[in-house]
Amino acid sequence: MKLPFIFPIMLLISTLQAQTLVFTDHEPLGNMRTHVTERFFRLVEQESQGRIRIDAHWNGEISSSYDAYETVHEGKKANMATVVPEYDSQRMPLHQLFKGFLAGPSGEAQVALIRKAYKTIPELTEELHRAGIHPVLVATGYPVGFYSRHPMAHLTALRGQTWRTASFWHIGYLENAGAKNMRIPWGEQVTDSLKSGAIEGIMVNIDSGKDINAHKAAPHLLVSQELWLGHIYLVAMNLDRWKSLPEKDKRAFERAADKAYKSMGKTMDESYGQMLRDLESEGCTVRQLTHREVSDFVTAVRQGEVQEKWVKEKESEGVPHVRRVFEKLRALVIESARF
Repeated sequence: MKLPFIFPIMLLISTLQAQTLVFTDHEPLGNMRTHVTERFFRLVEQESQGRIRIDAHWNGEISSSYDAYETVHEGKKANMATVVPEYDSQRMPLHQLFKGFLAGPSGEAQVALIRKAYKTIPELTEELHRAGIHPVLVATGYPVGFYSRHPMAHLTALRGQTWRTASFWHIGYLENAGAKNMRIPWGEQVTDSLKSGAIEGIMVNIDSGKDINAHKAAPHLLVSQELWLGHIYLVAMNLDRWKSLPEKDKRAFERAADKAYKSMGKTMDESYGQMLRDLESEGCTVRQLTHREVSDFVTAVRQGEVQEKWVKEKESEGVPHVRRVFEKLRALVIESARF
């Protein structure tokens, strides 16, 4: 007769014994990437049978994107964080290579490439471990788009114009396309510069452009899912905290990640389509580039030359394994995306 009470009691004991991990993200909950992360956390709690609970803080509540690494590395305010390697290029030089590829696969193929990269290029995880963090999930964002004040029939129209982009890779590619890059702090100043005509357009991931209403001042967008951002977003845990987890809890994280990856590609595709529809509904003229146009652009901006120059610079600085990692990653991109 007492059996029905056993499960609630066991659940209560499990809840009391659960360990809570504090997580911080710089973006608000509700967009594509944070939706994926939130689902991953639910899966972690399920796979651990309630032994692990994630106390998630969004929209920069605990740390900004630029100090997320320091926050999780220190491990006091948060055990986990969304870390963007591009903002810590000195500590994570090998991870800069992802963004060095202007074009790549999209959706499920992109997820598969990134997973294969971490499985077959151990230097990537080793670099993160040297930095004191462990990746429990790896994601990317929306693809790159070109928001222009005036219609552009082709990307060749960039020649002679002044644009704004941020990544050192993309600055190099814009300049090789014949454009001049103007350095402007991100935010209202970029939108104001578009309105005034100080710059003709911006090269940025399409969601960030929408966030600052760039499409209101530069309502002509050229985009392709193949113009992948290459902007890696790591859901990372403090390395000491990861090492302290029981093996069964580490396996719970890994099973949760496997499940999250299976739906990630579909979420990315659906969110991309919705983003374009939203932009069009707000008056933006959107044209999706063909594979040939993207391929021609990659050739025109001399991607290989820019990559080789960077690799040589890092070799001269003594960055270990940089050429080996570059060649392995390049092979994966070529294999999956035909670029």
